[in-house]
Amino acid sequence: MSGITLSGVCKSYGNQVEVIRNVDLEIAQGEFCVFVGPSGCGKSTLLRMIAGLEDITAGELKIGGRVMNHVASAQRGVAMVFQSYALFPHMTVRENLGFGLSLAKVDKAVINEKVAAAAKVLQLDHLLDRHPKALSGGQRQRVAIGRAIVREPGVFLFDEPLSNLDAALRVQTRFEIAKIHRDFGRASTVYVTHDQVEAMTLADRILLLNTGEAVRREGSVAQCGAPLELYHRPRNLFVAGFIGSPKMNFMSGTLVSSRPGSARMQLDSGEALDAAVDAKGLAPGAKLTVGIRPEDALIGSGTQSLVREVQWQERLGETTYLYLRTSNETDPFVIKAPGNLHASAGQRIAVALPSEALHVFDAQGHALERCVQDSDLPVPQAA
Repeated sequence: MSGITLSGVCKSYGNQVEVIRNVDLEIAQGEFCVFVGPSGCGKSTLLRMIAGLEDITAGELKIGGRVMNHVASAQRGVAMVFQSYALFPHMTVRENLGFGLSLAKVDKAVINEKVAAAAKVLQLDHLLDRHPKALSGGQRQRVAIGRAIVREPGVFLFDEPLSNLDAALRVQTRFEIAKIHRDFGRASTVYVTHDQVEAMTLADRILLLNTGEAVRREGSVAQCGAPLELYHRPRNLFVAGFIGSPKMNFMSGTLVSSRPGSARMQLDSGEALDAAVDAKGLAPGAKLTVGIRPEDALIGSGTQSLVREVQWQERLGETTYLYLRTSNETDPFVIKAPGNLHASAGQRIAVALPSEALHVFDAQGHALERCVQDSDLPVPQAA
């Protein structure tokens, strides 16, 4: 068994700097869990605590049911792939792959067998006699991953392994990591990234970490759940604004009236909107924030719509992003449109906002419950 359990885990440096606060998390055997969040939120620190490279200030860590707080890193049954490749330049690929097993005094025939198997999985067979300087960045990263595979750990730990690769290699290596996890499905995988695409495409579950003052108020965990759960049902404004690229559009307003399953709001810009949310407990006049994702806003008039001026457009081929001017909001209103759409700067266009696509947050930033069935939610387009 290689499940991971964190109970009330905290990490502080002295009495002033609290990096991780009250993390409760259970990662099942064979699950792929991604830690994501803004820079400085402590995602790598949390990973390093699981690896045994950082002490745990408070709380309990278990791997396979065994308490690991004071167990040495080498005895935890984990293998870690770092952001830097950390390969030995004077060793061949074969020697780098088998180095950990050599240190553990494993029989040479067994080492050769495991190295050959890992090299085949990672398509490194023809590179075994090369040195790292003769490899591309993607090949070096595959060697680093292979070095972890040959140990056959119960837990794989990845600390931003793709951040040094170019865009094409990131896509290729992301696919390879997903395939490795599938092929070695008994191992639990914890993966740290700041890249939402990696998180959404790789994860069985995402752990999104808070930063700043929110850590003190609410603890480090902003929300934990399946990728589409965080996407469609964000718990608060922070989650809604972090998950999704481009990020969700936000507009300020007030509650006009509510009834079961629906709320009517007036935006600060004057328009009235209905949203399929439950606003019970809120009085008319309560301050609200209304959100909608760029792909859910539709060009053209609907039962409820806004009219806004185009500032500029990003034409990406298949998709065009329109950035619309807003008078009362700090950020432009972004719409995802078909790639063949052309709109000139200064042109005014109507944007329909379906009530079932709206997210609403109270004055404290907490999401109001959406009264929409999961089967009726829009499916985000692939990145």
